[in-house]
Amino acid sequence: DGGVRNGAGSLLKFALSSPQLQSVSGSSDNRNIVNSPLCLSEKLLVVTVATKDTDGFRRFLRSAKHFNYTVKVVGRDEKWIGGNYMGAPGGGQKVRLLKSALEEMKNQDKIILFTDSYDVVFASGPKELLKKFQQARHKVVFSSESLIWPDRHLEDKYPHVREGNRFLGSGGFIGYLANVREMVAEWSGEDDDSDQLFFTRIYIDEAPAGRDIQTNLGEKTDIFVFTDEVVLKFEDGRVRARNLLHDTLPVIIHGNGPTKLQVNYLGNYIPNAWTFETGCTVCHEEFQPLTALQVLVIGIFIERPTPFVSVFFERLLKLQYPKNMLKLLIFNKVFRAFRTGFAHPWFKISLNIPYRGYLSVCFLSFSDMCRQDQNCDYFFSVDIDVVLKNENALKILIEHNLPIVAPMITRTGRLWSNFWGALSPDGYYARSEDYVDIVQRRRVGVWNVPYVSNVYLLKGGLLRSELTDFELFNSHILDPDMAFCHNIRSKGIFMYVTNLHTFGHILSTENYQTGHLHNDLWQIFENPLDWQERYIHPNYTHIMKDHLIETPCPDVYWFPIFTDEACDHIVEEMENFGRWSGGANTDPRIQGGYENVPTIDIHMNQVNFEKEWHKFLLEYIAPITEKMYPGYYTKFDLAFVVRYKPDEQPFLRPHHDASTFTINIALNQVGLDYQGGGCRFLRYNCSVEAPRKGWALMHPGRLTHYHEGLPTTAGVRYISVSFIDP
Repeated sequence: DGGVRNGAGSLLKFALSSPQLQSVSGSSDNRNIVNSPLCLSEKLLVVTVATKDTDGFRRFLRSAKHFNYTVKVVGRDEKWIGGNYMGAPGGGQKVRLLKSALEEMKNQDKIILFTDSYDVVFASGPKELLKKFQQARHKVVFSSESLIWPDRHLEDKYPHVREGNRFLGSGGFIGYLANVREMVAEWSGEDDDSDQLFFTRIYIDEAPAGRDIQTNLGEKTDIFVFTDEVVLKFEDGRVRARNLLHDTLPVIIHGNGPTKLQVNYLGNYIPNAWTFETGCTVCHEEFQPLTALQVLVIGIFIERPTPFVSVFFERLLKLQYPKNMLKLLIFNKVFRAFRTGFAHPWFKISLNIPYRGYLSVCFLSFSDMCRQDQNCDYFFSVDIDVVLKNENALKILIEHNLPIVAPMITRTGRLWSNFWGALSPDGYYARSEDYVDIVQRRRVGVWNVPYVSNVYLLKGGLLRSELTDFELFNSHILDPDMAFCHNIRSKGIFMYVTNLHTFGHILSTENYQTGHLHNDLWQIFENPLDWQERYIHPNYTHIMKDHLIETPCPDVYWFPIFTDEACDHIVEEMENFGRWSGGANTDPRIQGGYENVPTIDIHMNQVNFEKEWHKFLLEYIAPITEKMYPGYYTKFDLAFVVRYKPDEQPFLRPHHDASTFTINIALNQVGLDYQGGGCRFLRYNCSVEAPRKGWALMHPGRLTHYHEGLPTTAGVRYISVSFIDP
């Protein structure tokens, strides 16, 4: 409950207040006061303005709670009309609210810390803060800035300093109650007038209250510091912000103007949110177990031709979340540009989805999604190139209970991910100090970041309240994802990425070609892991450990290599190409132009698959051959697909292969697709008469294993043959 025990052993609660302004010693209904042990802060009261319960405000309160500050919140539920600080001065509303609150306070010994909250975190506790204030030897100490705002004409009236910032900042100051009250008593401006100009004129003695007010300037008090002046310091299980200029440790970290994003970065660590010793200590603070099922809209975005689309939808079906609580909305930008063969698997699966229990499936634009559906609790946005392998991803993200949270995904073998740790001054990508550690999961947690893309979960209520703008993704200068994140940041809404679990990766789509029937076959270079998952037999990785290699004949090895889908795609690709050889001895495709033992076949290079096939042999066949035939290496020579038909070429006469050893892979199933067939090794009078689909038969070629292709009596038999010649 956030309580802490004081020296007497009594339990004092840390609780948020009511919207009404209450004095510290006033009504017993002091829900507007966040309490801490008096032994630490009996003289100190933190006053802040918060008209809205933002993510930044909650972070401020968490840091105050960590150090046991007493916080008085003013302006709760009052509409903010004090300007937005972006294009014009403002903030007068803060001074009015402070003035009103101070008038009710009676204890003249009280020390008031007045600070912003949305972009502020505490880095240390009241004891250190009060010590530094006393060392300053002034009645009121302001934060300082490097730039003058809002009236540059007042620059000459500021004293010059040898080091540190020269100009007053109104985002934070600390002083004795009597002096602060005297200072703000002169306020008579409007709510949208400049608070900074008001305090500046007091400081430079243009107003009577400026008799004993001093900013920290070069005093090195390091009470306040802006985020662009500090770096993280990890030491003895603690995290502090170190002031680079003075080599000191400030108490209050303030993100001002363009440095607001930096306080988000620092807030991932300060105060002790993440340390090397403890890891993440706050990752489950907002955690909410999924006890009641929520209606979830999944928005699937197809922006460009993408490989393994059918696999994407197969994984979608495996997500561990009740299908009757899901709605699928598919935004398709390129479907009409797909070739029929490319689109067919996706189209088939997506049309079948309603019959698999989903609440609904629609093809719509973003504006028709969760925003208009009052029953939509969450919107899950996912691009078609995301490989989401964690079946519990939806449950995990919902239980984080955050406004926007993305599961971290990366591109295999690269430092690319779906988040940015920082932004450059012009709003583009910049690498944060911790980016690599987060991507490589050397630091694990839930991270406040300025940019997420590709896949994220967003609370539906946000779309109907804070994010009612239908143009969230539109910008004249930014791409849609950058525009979306810019709009989110401008609303003060935090975006998070979690790497507490592994979720998957993202496909490479830059070089995806769509000129073939089954384009995914060509992805062995661009997306090797996904290619393997789709096309390599699931038992392949167990071949050695589980002794799956069979020896049906002497020095002949038989092992699983291809999935049924790989076999089907190769066969269909060859039949789609259609230019089968005539089976004559004369063959201009090979060196010398003469084939002694011809077959009806298509060479891999005829369908531009030679490089990919060679890669397959090196990655998946070579490890087996080097175990079975030590000292020989897999140097690819010739590869082709052979077709056997009773009325075309039913068999192949006895022969030696023009290879040191041969790889023969069955591409369809005996008994189902054809009758007969097989391979007989004459010297050993040994036959393999029931080749298994997707299994490779590996045997010596030139010398010892004289063999023949047994007759195919019905149907059509396909095999792929590779001559390996070191």
